[in-house]
Amino acid sequence: MSVFQKVVIKVGTNVLTREDGLLDMTNISHLVDQVAHLKNKGIEVILVSSGAVGAGRATFKVPGGLSRVVQRQVLSAIGQVRLMEVYRQLFGNYQLYCAQVLATKEDFRDRQHYLNMRNCFDALLRDHVVPVVNENDVVAVTELMFTDNDELAGLVAAMTNADALIILSSVDGLLDGPPEKADSKVIPLIDPADPAWLEYILPSRSSFGRGGMHTKFRVAQKAAKVGIATFIANGRRVGILEDILAGQGISTCFQASDPLSNVKKWIAYNELGYKGKVFINEGAADVLLSQERVSSLLPVGIIRLEGTFEKGDLLSIYQENGERIGLGIAQYDSDTALAYLGQQGQKELVHYDYLVIDR
Repeated sequence: MSVFQKVVIKVGTNVLTREDGLLDMTNISHLVDQVAHLKNKGIEVILVSSGAVGAGRATFKVPGGLSRVVQRQVLSAIGQVRLMEVYRQLFGNYQLYCAQVLATKEDFRDRQHYLNMRNCFDALLRDHVVPVVNENDVVAVTELMFTDNDELAGLVAAMTNADALIILSSVDGLLDGPPEKADSKVIPLIDPADPAWLEYILPSRSSFGRGGMHTKFRVAQKAAKVGIATFIANGRRVGILEDILAGQGISTCFQASDPLSNVKKWIAYNELGYKGKVFINEGAADVLLSQERVSSLLPVGIIRLEGTFEKGDLLSIYQENGERIGLGIAQYDSDTALAYLGQQGQKELVHYDYLVIDR
């Protein structure tokens, strides 16, 4: 029996497509076989799937003269229909339903949108439906775009309180040397708090996808830090999902830290959604960074504020030297915060239950 009861599986473009960029129906079918087997074991599965552009490329020839962004939008819009039809047919062979969920970064920044999406996932999983998630490439351009679906998968895993995130790519995991060297081996276990592992990351990208190993490392590290065991593995290996969940198989595992609450996960994954900046003195920074006790952010330790914010907005917290130490949700607006600035005995600006310290 797997120790993981809810799993997010991200499958990359190079797993779903052939060398010519068209869909690899054999490998997609094998992936669905494995997911269906996990479902039959009682494991909740969310599938974050690339491949829409590849499916569109196989279906439609884009006219010349269009920008790369528009080409991607057209191919994705056409290909997403084809991709979902493939999944519908394959999951139907197991009497399983699948559902399409398309998202942009904006859906995760707004707290109400975030909760609405989470409720949708909860309902689908309750009814034993397999959510198939992809970036909404039709409307996601520039600042609305994820780095790639690795980033989206990390956000979905945090949102749904998944036990594990499995990132399937065309490599076996993080190697301790260059891939072309015969003696390079897969690193089986990584402590996400140890930055030394970054030296093993090579600045390469997959042939059809937008991301690379650096993105996968960053996503896996962050997910593990908020309490989600994360694996990077080769999606073309036979039975890789079942092997990982059985504690076997070749992969790199990022060991999970103690899990955060759902609201803290949202805060941790919303780095760019803050409305104000809070600068605190050395004493307040020492208290917040202490490993021995938990503390809230009090006005007495605040030396200045930047930006206008309301109660419930996200704040970015900095030391005097400008180094960021965390994020939190404001308990009152910026006018009240300015009135309380530096005073003792006033209500905390950020309560510990809504405070995430960078780790």
